[in-house]
Amino acid sequence: MMNKQFTRILATSIAAAALVGGLGACSKGGASASAGDSKEITLWTHAAGNPQELAATQALVDSYNKSSGAKAQIKIQAFPQDTYNDSVVSAAAAGKLPCIVDIDGPNVPNWAWAKYLTPLKLSADLSKSLPSTVAKFEGETYAVGYFDVALSMLARKSDLAAAGVRVATIEKPWTKDEFQDALTKLKALGKWDYPLDMGTAGTGEWLPYGYSPFLQSFGGDLINRDGFKSAEGALNGDKAVQWAKWFRGLADQGFMAAKSGKDSTQDFLNNKSAIVYTGSWAGDKARATLGDDLAVMPSVDLGNGPKIGGASWQWGVASGCTNTDAAMDYLSYSLKPENVAAVAKAAGAIPATNEAAALIPAFAEGGANRIFMDFSRKYAVMRPETPAYPFIATEYGKAVQDILAGADPKPALDKAVKAIDANIKSNGGYQK
Repeated sequence: MMNKQFTRILATSIAAAALVGGLGACSKGGASASAGDSKEITLWTHAAGNPQELAATQALVDSYNKSSGAKAQIKIQAFPQDTYNDSVVSAAAAGKLPCIVDIDGPNVPNWAWAKYLTPLKLSADLSKSLPSTVAKFEGETYAVGYFDVALSMLARKSDLAAAGVRVATIEKPWTKDEFQDALTKLKALGKWDYPLDMGTAGTGEWLPYGYSPFLQSFGGDLINRDGFKSAEGALNGDKAVQWAKWFRGLADQGFMAAKSGKDSTQDFLNNKSAIVYTGSWAGDKARATLGDDLAVMPSVDLGNGPKIGGASWQWGVASGCTNTDAAMDYLSYSLKPENVAAVAKAAGAIPATNEAAALIPAFAEGGANRIFMDFSRKYAVMRPETPAYPFIATEYGKAVQDILAGADPKPALDKAVKAIDANIKSNGGYQK
């Protein structure tokens, strides 16, 4: 695994791919498991393996259950993340989804298309939330989250100074040429086998989450977003091929390993690299280790500005819920600033609103982690909001791994496009 904090926040999406062209297409919707007692409704979470986040969710549920306005009693059922998506798919097929489910943000359109979810009708003002924490499909909101994460580049200021390299800032990120120059100068110091760690040992959702932003910064994308009907030209055009050659070139030039260590952040903290491509989940640990020598920098501008992936775990209401009013009421209650702050803090993530951030010193204005919230607001790009996303993610991941292994970029990308377009066509364009 790349990093325990990261894998906790972002789902692999591989299990969710079963929804695409499978259950989602032929077994839509279903009754809720809460049908027996609508005064008690069930909430499912993937956080069984994360005691802090699960405890924060339980405290939130307990607070709602004890509140005078509670419209039902909420009961939590927690699953390990590795089996969570499979559990949802199985429950949907059997018509036994709970009332409230958490969902990895990029999978929301698939679940909405499959009629697993009902549009949200909340009393909370979602306009205050980070855009990447609100999931929409065909103009309707289906899920909302308490937090997000943000990719960044971490380095030691002392290493950059020794190489004569400036610290990149949100006002002035590194350009493609500056990044090349920085890596050349850092490699010349002779301190590291590879000056850059891009987390190339990563698998699953890390591959599209981590690397499609570079593709987008070049001017390509995972799919044409006008209608989401085809990846032709976006994922295999000139800009995409340029991205692939650049990415593979980082390994060919000896700047990064084609397959990194399993924990890139820890390797960086152990001084095995000069720059690590990681994210907000690593901020506290890196700062505790390096103190004022830590440089937190934006990603590289490869032509169209820095880009980072948007969306993390979010909450939705199942379409078969027998007490939808109570489920919506609970979600509205949960979005109070103090509740958002408590869960975001437990998850070690960026709180979804400024009001919640103000309650967490590290994320309040002037706080050490505020920069990650700024990155999210300025650079986040939602992974394509289409039911085809889990399939796209898998095919893109295969292409990335093939390219890193030395495959010719154009045929590797053409192969991914062919598979994606065939999947979209076989599912009737994923019409609702």
